[in-house]
Amino acid sequence: MSVFLPQEIIRTKRDGGALTAAEIAAFVTGIADGSVSEGQAAAFAMAVYLRGMELPERIALLRAMTASGTVLDWRPDALPGPVLDKHSTGGVGDKVSLILAPIIAACGGFVPMISGRGLGHTGGTLDKMDAIPGYVGQPDTPLLRRVVASVGCAIVGATADIAPADRRLYAIRDVTATVESIDLITASILSKKLAAGLQGLVLDVKFGSGAFMPEYPRAEGLAQALVQAARGAGLPTVALLTDMDQVLGDSAGNAVEVRECLTLLTGGARDERLWQVTRAQAAELLLLGGLVADLADAETKVTQALDSGAAAERFARMVAALGGPADLLERPDAYLAQAPVTLPVWPLEDGFLAAQDVRAIGLALVGLGGGRVRPSDGIDAAVGLTNMAPLGSVVGRQAGRPLALIHARSADAAAEAASAIAKACRISHTIVTNRAPVAGRIG
Repeated sequence: MSVFLPQEIIRTKRDGGALTAAEIAAFVTGIADGSVSEGQAAAFAMAVYLRGMELPERIALLRAMTASGTVLDWRPDALPGPVLDKHSTGGVGDKVSLILAPIIAACGGFVPMISGRGLGHTGGTLDKMDAIPGYVGQPDTPLLRRVVASVGCAIVGATADIAPADRRLYAIRDVTATVESIDLITASILSKKLAAGLQGLVLDVKFGSGAFMPEYPRAEGLAQALVQAARGAGLPTVALLTDMDQVLGDSAGNAVEVRECLTLLTGGARDERLWQVTRAQAAELLLLGGLVADLADAETKVTQALDSGAAAERFARMVAALGGPADLLERPDAYLAQAPVTLPVWPLEDGFLAAQDVRAIGLALVGLGGGRVRPSDGIDAAVGLTNMAPLGSVVGRQAGRPLALIHARSADAAAEAASAIAKACRISHTIVTNRAPVAGRIG
């Protein structure tokens, strides 16, 4: 039996060679159990970043990282429908998961949605759920299984035994300038989804000023890599490319985004772009899961699940089953934190809202306390932005339409954020046409 030498695997990749599945599996096992040092893991990440991987290597890395921890098997639960989920590459105001999961459950799917926290200018789904008092965002595996089986969906964070190799490698990538590696991104995203025991996955890969990869061609390349690797590992997957050149929906923040989702689920105001993105992803999932004949049928079922109140009922049951208030939908203001200061953001001049620097808006939200710079930072669930003006709308004091309404802890914090957001918005004196939010599909 040959001796495992991490440095030889690093050398092979450093020199542009292809690694075997056995070599990759041995190295990933070493990352998970600590026998590979932090320096060796960092060197491996840099070698992969600089030299890249072929598709068989990507699939091997994905499978090894998935197998480094617990892999959920839903067969003993005898679920009467497919196990499905979605993943977004992150953005500002992206609250699709909170609407999509209960819709899929209402349509006969089962959604063990393992979500993450926000970092940098982007928000995290788990942070939004943490804004609900009492909600257990990281349940143990038996509770997760019970909630998914009885309710149909559970929006939670990964436990320590889900893809532990990814947790360690991600932390190393974050401090070694290797986060952007498509090979490592692919393995990181998909290992947690494969560990959830899925039978279908939809990926929301964003482009634009608020996206992880702003340029459309790079985002498209990532989407292609993700779909190829997922399918190579046996997981049916479709990717949608969606626009993050403007905040998605009416709000950005944690409690305010939960409020927006509850309003939409219960038949209130519906931001059209948010609904288009949600409906498109949900329809793709129903088709992947074999729950519909075609996308037209899928979109009809998705709309019916929302309009009938069935999705709202699933969301309410999920919250209660995971420790949250049973009457959250009826009395959201009794539970969701509210900031004491509100301030409208007026544009620097009146006119049509032509563009947003969404990353700058996200950073302004972080400055209010609504995001984190380091993983250990706390978050103020109450702060955020509401009444976001969509691109193409007439804004200004004369029109009586601000760019947004800030919710802050202090007047000084609100004023600072207002200045940053006004500078992040470009005003035009000619009519601006808003483009469709779903720009492409790979599958």
